[in-house]
Amino acid sequence: MKKKITKVAAIAVLAGLAFAFTRIPSTYTGVKGIELANFDNTVSPRTDFYSYVNGTWAKNNPIPPAEVGWGSFNELNDKNQANLHHLLDDAIANKNAPKGSPAQLVRDFYAMGMDSNKLEREGFSPLKDELKLIADMKDTKDLIRVLAHEHLISSEDLFSFGVSPDMKDSKTEAVYLFQGGTGLPEKDYYLGDEPMLKNIREKYVAHIGKTFALTGETKEESIKHAEVVMGIETELAKHSMAAVELRNINAQYNKMTMKEVEAMTPMIDWSIYLKGMGITAPGEIIVGQPDFMKQVNTMLTSVPMDNWKAYFRWHLLRITSSKLSDAFSREHFDFYGTVLTGAKAQKLRWKRCLELTDASVGDALGQLYVAKYFTPESKKRVNEMVTNLTAAYKERISSREWMSPETKQMALVKLDKITRKLGYTEKWKDYSTLEIKRDSYVANYLRANMYEARRNINKYGKPVDRTEWGMTPSTINAYYNPTMNEIVFPAGIMQVPFFNPDADDAVNYGAMGSVIGHEITHGFDDEGSQFDAEGNLKNWWTDEDKKKFEEKTKILVGQFDKCFVLDSVHVNGELTLGENIADLGGLTISYYALKRSMMGKPAVAKIDGFTPEQRFFISWAQGWRMNMRPEYLKQMVKTNNHAPAMTRVDGPLSNMKEFYEAFGVKEGDKMYRKPEDRAEIW
Repeated sequence: MKKKITKVAAIAVLAGLAFAFTRIPSTYTGVKGIELANFDNTVSPRTDFYSYVNGTWAKNNPIPPAEVGWGSFNELNDKNQANLHHLLDDAIANKNAPKGSPAQLVRDFYAMGMDSNKLEREGFSPLKDELKLIADMKDTKDLIRVLAHEHLISSEDLFSFGVSPDMKDSKTEAVYLFQGGTGLPEKDYYLGDEPMLKNIREKYVAHIGKTFALTGETKEESIKHAEVVMGIETELAKHSMAAVELRNINAQYNKMTMKEVEAMTPMIDWSIYLKGMGITAPGEIIVGQPDFMKQVNTMLTSVPMDNWKAYFRWHLLRITSSKLSDAFSREHFDFYGTVLTGAKAQKLRWKRCLELTDASVGDALGQLYVAKYFTPESKKRVNEMVTNLTAAYKERISSREWMSPETKQMALVKLDKITRKLGYTEKWKDYSTLEIKRDSYVANYLRANMYEARRNINKYGKPVDRTEWGMTPSTINAYYNPTMNEIVFPAGIMQVPFFNPDADDAVNYGAMGSVIGHEITHGFDDEGSQFDAEGNLKNWWTDEDKKKFEEKTKILVGQFDKCFVLDSVHVNGELTLGENIADLGGLTISYYALKRSMMGKPAVAKIDGFTPEQRFFISWAQGWRMNMRPEYLKQMVKTNNHAPAMTRVDGPLSNMKEFYEAFGVKEGDKMYRKPEDRAEIW
């Protein structure tokens, strides 16, 4: 089951940034905040600013074997995981934690994952009952009954189903149907002609076969069933939207009555499915991809039951293999880790168990985390920073010559209504219906998935809970949610090295300010700008202003399409457009917030020979330092809406006259763009 149907726009793909803020006096004498040892002074800042700031760091920081990339985000994540590790060790030592308490939930979930001897003894036996459900399917009605169960335990067979705010009526919870049912990252992985994709397909089929063989199937059986699975997934992929198509929000908003859905998919007995999901028949369903659902319906008549059994077994094994014995876990990693991303070794067991504990009972772990590692002062400082950035944003919106007064007014209303969520939720999840015990790691995982699925389903028919969070408190990331018109900064990101209370204003604005500005700008990027102040998918632009906005964004698309990151591999400007708008807007707004903070004060002296303006841009660049494996980089440019780190630095800067002024960039320099070729939006 897809836990979150509507989109949120986050700052980063691996881990994120956001920062707290404190006012530094103009007589600053504290921490420098700029790491000069990381610079490569053989590179001119006017040629390649990313390499100028981070070149020596890149040479001195190889990617650890268990990682697909290594950078500032990962460095912070390592420190954060060490803190969480201490919490989990303390929880395991707490033998008297009351049943159902946060300490008991995280203790027993984590302990089961760490018990490698038990996992080895069990093999795949914890899946015995689940596999029997699949083996006992006799007809389509049985299949639909089992499908509902599989969705409750988060095995995304065939399609996704869930409840989320109605994009055109954000006060109402709606039921969504969405494409799903495949095990490779994106449609092109099934259909593309590139040698890399063909190689991945071959290895994917081999991986499925090896996994089946671990359950006792003969070589012939496992090869046959692997090919069956690949055939089913390929047919689903043919009728799926590609990554770029999924950025078209309106194309995915197809509200149908229940009768229309039944007429479209007569082979799906929705009464059986909905009963299994524990939801009364909704009056309407929002269907993301009607053509995809029609294909599912067709395949229910054409695919033999034995083939469906192989497909269902595979998707159960796909989500659970990494939680089973070492043979299953290694096989899962060999494909999803090494083949797809280039990772050379599995993460340490405690890190894998920690990550799954956070993903499964994150609010329980989060309560322990904020009690020990988060202070109200951090929240207060972030709040001050958001206020500063919002004030700068108002000035920028008001000064946009390309916008009419009518559209400006609507934009300002939306800006004023952005909700800020900082630190952690004010209403923790109620885990009273979730049982975590010492029977099985996989069983705990599946029970946690079922708890979350039912919690999601139970939202239907109730008012939208605008206090809900989409990230756990310890998460190192931040996001903007268009249906809530909110920016969210978890406690995990409000810490060193990205927030430095002893650094000067320029450093903090260049790092944390630009990221807060990034999230605010998501409300005004090509997707977020389609939602109004209340979070409804509703046009609030004049036709002329919308046309001008789209013309400006096309400049960014063209720029990033020309960014080559590996041999012939280039960034997809359409896929990354929203994040690129947010990067440029966030950096621009933060720069002007810094300038506002300097007004009426004595001039700040240079630090290490750099002006405040220069330090601002240096801080931005060093926050995005990142080494990435080629395999992961190739996957990222095909599937991820974030551009790779190096292009996220130089791309926005090449559009900013303020950067040109700070570093003396002139025509003929590689970082230079002619004024008419620059994108200036917010």
